[in-house]
Amino acid sequence: MSFFISDAMAEGAAAAGGSAGSSMMGLLPLVLIFALFYFMLIRPQAKRAKEHKGMVATLAKGDEIVTQGGLLGKITEVSDSFLSVKIADDVVVKVQRQAVTTLMPKGTIKSG
Repeated sequence: MSFFISDAMAEGAAAAGGSAGSSMMGLLPLVLIFALFYFMLIRPQAKRAKEHKGMVATLAKGDEIVTQGGLLGKITEVSDSFLSVKIADDVVVKVQRQAVTTLMPKGTIKSG
């Protein structure tokens, strides 16, 4: 049994004396994976968040919107952090600005 242990120790000592080039080749897959994640996940998500923030900042009275809960309505009043949205005759709800997911084209409510 000691015969196998001594071989393994001798092989490990030879591998530890490798060059700096081999250690850089070991990092290459990690760098490639990070680059892939950045371009396929992080960058598009940041772009979507920026677009949503811009859309929420430009909301105005009379815009037709869809909320995260799926409510379709027309903005009747705008404040700093809340919107009053008319969803039916005599039914007005208050929603947070951040809860708006989509700005719909004018006339969407009449056609729906």
